[in-house]
Amino acid sequence: MYPIVKKRDLTSVTKLFEVEAPMAARRAEAGHFVIVRVDEKGERIPLTIADFDRDAGTITIVVQEVGKTSAMVNRMEPGDAFADFVGPLGEPAPIRQDGHVVCLGGGFGIAPVYPVARELQDNGVRVTSIIGARSADLLILPEEMQSVSDELLIATDDGSLGHHGFVTEVLREMIDDSAEIDEVISIGPLPMMRATAEVTRPHGLKTWVSLDSIMVDGTGMCGACRVTVGEETQFCCVDGPFFDAHLVDFDEAAKRGDMYVEKEQLAYERFKENTDDSRCSCGGETSG
Repeated sequence: MYPIVKKRDLTSVTKLFEVEAPMAARRAEAGHFVIVRVDEKGERIPLTIADFDRDAGTITIVVQEVGKTSAMVNRMEPGDAFADFVGPLGEPAPIRQDGHVVCLGGGFGIAPVYPVARELQDNGVRVTSIIGARSADLLILPEEMQSVSDELLIATDDGSLGHHGFVTEVLREMIDDSAEIDEVISIGPLPMMRATAEVTRPHGLKTWVSLDSIMVDGTGMCGACRVTVGEETQFCCVDGPFFDAHLVDFDEAAKRGDMYVEKEQLAYERFKENTDDSRCSCGGETSG
């Protein structure tokens, strides 16, 4: 079992957890992910590592409630424990040793872009971070991102904070203003990452995206997380999660991501109907 040692509410639907997982913490790097399971009958879900503390033996994850399993996780409290917490998995993020990198984080994607920006800055790279959300109340980790960025820019869809619009519009303005950028790293919803690729493509600006396709085992055995990159089949779990954005077949990735949307929504609605707002019991099982 992997106990939760700390929980922090980031927004009404987004929670941060520090989990005791010493073996994973010893080997974790920026860009790695873990696969967690609430209980022995639960779904396995991949979550990119938002932070790690090798000395304390903890891994930090951020979970946004979008379905049944994420709702179950977000009802857990310190003292509850995950049945499984497997990792670190995947390849670490591509980290430059010099130059200027722009890091884009959209919604829950701000959490996994944080350790990437931190490592870049630790290497002496100039980091500009552009983070965004639908509204100011849904923006997560602005202070943490400020601490690992030479410049922090914010965008909100409704204009409640920072630029009124999308993070990709801020990036386009930087490029149009002839900013010297060596690389872009974009993490967030698939449409955002796709838009990032289209902004940078005409300029031949190297761009990385982190894909979180549907995943089962996380070791390349099941093939569920396959994506097409440069007309070759790749697996997010072992070849990624970071890929060259200009080579990703986003049409295929979007279709695969939508395969179970109706079933996921049905499971979520049933869960909400049968579950109250009380905390999870020890071991992560919910009441009802």
